[in-house]
Amino acid sequence: MIEANTTARLRAEVAALRAQGKRIAFVPTMGNLHAGHRRLMEEARKYADAVVVSIYVNPLQFGPKEDFASYPRTPAQDHALLGDVGVDLLFAPGEREIYPRGRERQTQVEVPQLGQILCGAFRPGHFRGVTTVVARLFQLVTPDVAIFGKKDYQQLLMIRLMVSDLGMPIEIIGIDTVREPDGLALSSRNSYLSADERRTAPILYKTLGRVRDRMRQGVARAAAEEGALTELRAAGWRPDYVSVRRANDLGEPEEGDKSLIVLTAAWLGRTRLIDNLEFQA
Repeated sequence: MIEANTTARLRAEVAALRAQGKRIAFVPTMGNLHAGHRRLMEEARKYADAVVVSIYVNPLQFGPKEDFASYPRTPAQDHALLGDVGVDLLFAPGEREIYPRGRERQTQVEVPQLGQILCGAFRPGHFRGVTTVVARLFQLVTPDVAIFGKKDYQQLLMIRLMVSDLGMPIEIIGIDTVREPDGLALSSRNSYLSADERRTAPILYKTLGRVRDRMRQGVARAAAEEGALTELRAAGWRPDYVSVRRANDLGEPEEGDKSLIVLTAAWLGRTRLIDNLEFQA
């Protein structure tokens, strides 16, 4: 595996791959890699001849009281996983490579409306930071295809919309969430959970399943959502939201909509977890 720490080196290595006629798949990450990231990289190989991975903890997507400083960073573990998967090129830049004029003066990319609901309502500016850094990485890596997990479903839809609106010639592929045997979605933030919280954490996904089942039984959407909020609070969670939306655009469901998704963000102790479940009504 080749490692590039500067944009100049990255561009040179990407040019070398292009000179060999290789199609490039890109997996952007913030490191602290786990089996969910491994799945993204393995899937990336199915769509391209070369796999490029980035590791960059992006300060623009963290709020002033969020966990940027304490976000888990595990470079030795990450390198071992990347080598095991057979990644071709790692881009691991410092902040000045991503934001050469400083993050405060960086040109920013924002997807309106979709970036202001659900998690966007509870984390103002978060998605602007995500789309800004992903747009920057796309311009540097120039991939043919990029791979994202469906656990961050709102993020996935926003990136698809950004690529479409800006005319970027990049195919965006969403990969199903990888879960522990008890249903907990794999996440770097799971490492924040205490032993007791880890035992409680699978309730989140089970609650989504009950929302789906109630909706299929004819329970009104608002009642199904409120029931889930009540159940989570009773189990010791502090939910930001539980919301049933259209799967294709996260709009409010209307009569006749069949392809739905229930999404949630909730706090367990000091850890904020997100999850979702797609279903047919």
